[in-house]
Amino acid sequence: MNKDIVIFSDIDGTLVSFTSHRIPVSAVEALTEAKRRGHRFYISTGRPPQFINNLQQIEHLIDGYLTTNGAYCYIGQEIVNCRYISEEDLQAIVEASDEMNFSVVIAGERDIVVYNNNSLVYEIYQKGLHVPMDTYSQDLQLLKGQRILQISPFITVEEEKKVMPRLKHCMSNRWHPQFTDITVEGVDKSVGFQAMTSRLGIDPSRTFAIGDGGNDIPLLRAAGTGIAMGNADETTKESADFVTAHVDDDGFAKALRHFGLSQ
Repeated sequence: MNKDIVIFSDIDGTLVSFTSHRIPVSAVEALTEAKRRGHRFYISTGRPPQFINNLQQIEHLIDGYLTTNGAYCYIGQEIVNCRYISEEDLQAIVEASDEMNFSVVIAGERDIVVYNNNSLVYEIYQKGLHVPMDTYSQDLQLLKGQRILQISPFITVEEEKKVMPRLKHCMSNRWHPQFTDITVEGVDKSVGFQAMTSRLGIDPSRTFAIGDGGNDIPLLRAAGTGIAMGNADETTKESADFVTAHVDDDGFAKALRHFGLSQ
């Protein structure tokens, strides 16, 4: 296979196991081989950069990052895409948080604020995703002067239906039943993907995308070949060209081998 292949991969449930919170050895080996063959590798995640804390095993293999569901993408020190939420919509989510008593994680360019913090944030982020939450401020003033990349309210699907109409220029990228990632309207992983492939001068037909969540669906559809993990939900699987095994059954490595990207 030619060397001008680019692989985009989600993190949680795709590269990193929800059970062990580590990247399976098989995935590290397969990715190492793919890189040896000259293929490029980019992360595609809903996590803001400040929350990307579980890729130490492969950091040396990563060529760039598509973060916050496509709102903030970068290669080294170069920012390829930055789309941010308006002050008006930020204020609207803060007011909704006060009225409905839910927590919201707000990701600025440099800092994270956990507004109206409660135990649910700890249970899901710290225990479920291994993101330490006790170090983040609850003071919105910390974000003053920063562009807001993403807001993640801890609300149900039914609550989301009440909250989203209050945000005039935003969209939801849900991948978890207990919270959703909100970006500026029109931004999802496919938008970040388009910005990255344009910057790289790569034909999208030469790309592979791997994911497991609902927020991966736009990317799986935009890439030349979309691959869903075996642990993905049915809607995500139906959006893919190929379904590999579960993340804990070497699904990432099996996908790369299936398409001849590794051995």
